[in-house]
Amino acid sequence: MKSGPRVERTVGRVNGLMTRLRSRPGPIGRLLRRGLTVVTYTGRRSGRTFSTPVGFRRKGDEVTISVMLPDAKNWWRNFLGEGGPLSLELDDVQRTGHAVAQRDGKGRVTVRVLLDR
Repeated sequence: MKSGPRVERTVGRVNGLMTRLRSRPGPIGRLLRRGLTVVTYTGRRSGRTFSTPVGFRRKGDEVTISVMLPDAKNWWRNFLGEGGPLSLELDDVQRTGHAVAQRDGKGRVTVRVLLDR
């Protein structure tokens, strides 16, 4: 997938829309919150704080994020190797955890988050 200012603007608009819809009270917000959360993390190199909506699956204290089109995105690279801390909203509560990103032999990227207790 090609990247550039136009693509980045479009992605920014879609992410903003999904974040606003997810935050709404009522059935639409509740439905989106079941499988969509916002991860917040600090960039390794920039030191800046970023937030981005992502789809997720949860099983107990482990959250799995399958990164769609990983070569067109950079956020998950902050969690390569030893990984790093992040926060995400689950069940209307801000939770923290440690995330580690892995790429498989087919190029798919999964970020696994172990939630803090």
